[in-house]
Amino acid sequence: MDLALLCVFLPLVTVVWGQYGDYYYGPYNYGDNDEWVNVYRQGFNFQCPHGQVIVAVRSVFSKKEGSDRLWNYACMPVAQSLGEPTECWWEEINRAGTEWYQTCSNNGLVAGFQSQYFPSVLDREWQFYCCSYSRRCPYSCWLTTEYPGHYGEDMDMMMYTYDHYIRGATTTFSAVDRDRQWKFIVCRMTEYDCPFQNA
Repeated sequence: MDLALLCVFLPLVTVVWGQYGDYYYGPYNYGDNDEWVNVYRQGFNFQCPHGQVIVAVRSVFSKKEGSDRLWNYACMPVAQSLGEPTECWWEEINRAGTEWYQTCSNNGLVAGFQSQYFPSVLDREWQFYCCSYSRRCPYSCWLTTEYPGHYGEDMDMMMYTYDHYIRGATTTFSAVDRDRQWKFIVCRMTEYDCPFQNA
């Protein structure tokens, strides 16, 4: 009898878990041949394809190249329940050589980065490219650990769960190491329209 119940309920549990359980991303494709989106000491502009958001960030640091980093990003489509982006925009510039905290306004999700290198401070200014999805709202937000773990180290940040999205970041800048550590602001998004708008 127990074996018969197991045979009946096991397929049901498998289907329910597949529909409602967390889906974990596999290895990321950072683009053609895993090339970097920039060269040292140069600006860059990276945008995910329409309907996709940033899910992974990779970077390597070089002291001899002006204490700069090479950057690469991976994108994935958002959950179908979010639909198509209703609008996309560039957020305000975060200045080089300073610490900053920024989330996408209008409940947006990070879908790209733009950056310019400044040799006078051996640092970059940053801008987020954000997209909003109908009137969906973020909830259950949290900060990741610091990336990289220590100034001057390589960085490899990945979102492992399908329904978690990057909404922004906070960074610290070391005037000694001339490098930046990032904590990404990660949230889930409602599957219904919200009656309010976050700033």
